[in-house]
Amino acid sequence: MDDNLVERAFTLGDIPGILWTPESSSAAGQLPLILLGHPGGLGPMYPRLVARARATAELGYAAATLELPSNGDRPRSAVIEQARAALQQTLRAGRRPTEEVIDSFILPLVDQAVPEWQATLDALLGVPELGGPVGYSGGVIAIGTRLAVVDPRIAAAGLFAGSFIPRSAIDEARRVTIPLHVLLQWDDEGNDRARALELFDAFGSKGKTLQANMGGHTGVPPFAGEDAARFFARHLGGSR
Repeated sequence: MDDNLVERAFTLGDIPGILWTPESSSAAGQLPLILLGHPGGLGPMYPRLVARARATAELGYAAATLELPSNGDRPRSAVIEQARAALQQTLRAGRRPTEEVIDSFILPLVDQAVPEWQATLDALLGVPELGGPVGYSGGVIAIGTRLAVVDPRIAAAGLFAGSFIPRSAIDEARRVTIPLHVLLQWDDEGNDRARALELFDAFGSKGKTLQANMGGHTGVPPFAGEDAARFFARHLGGSR
């Protein structure tokens, strides 16, 4: 797609995904891989995802992403759509979502998305130029937390604390032991800062960093991405 990045669309069954690799990569089996999590459809998220993929390629890494369940061109789940509607109605009314509302929306996403990410890893680590190690970057933070618990191939995670967090994720976080870099926007609209801090405190990792910046959900400062890149360079190494 440009001089520095090669983009390849793929499908896992009926799930759309994208793999990005550095144009200059040539050594088979040498590229670390970062999975790019996100909270929405590939279409609206694409500009942000490709920017993150380009930054990942600058490290000498590959990046990959998937369409979330019940988003984009994927079939709609009645359970997820009903829960999404209830959450949006609560937010429009200016109320804080209850635990039940959060659980009903986030947990089905986690339960479906995590096995899909694992199946994607099975497929992508068979691509000749990809050799790992593997990192996870982004949100939904409950998805990244579950994936870090259940898949030993995830060596480090940079998590975005910008999505609703079910209570069960706090319990799962205690089982996470890989290095973590957690990004929190202090004034993130509609999200529970106290719950995000509780989740960070619960993570069982000996090496974990919380980067909190002033501003709303889309006000992440440019240097935050640079700090995340340094985190992955420390823990995933690189081909350069």
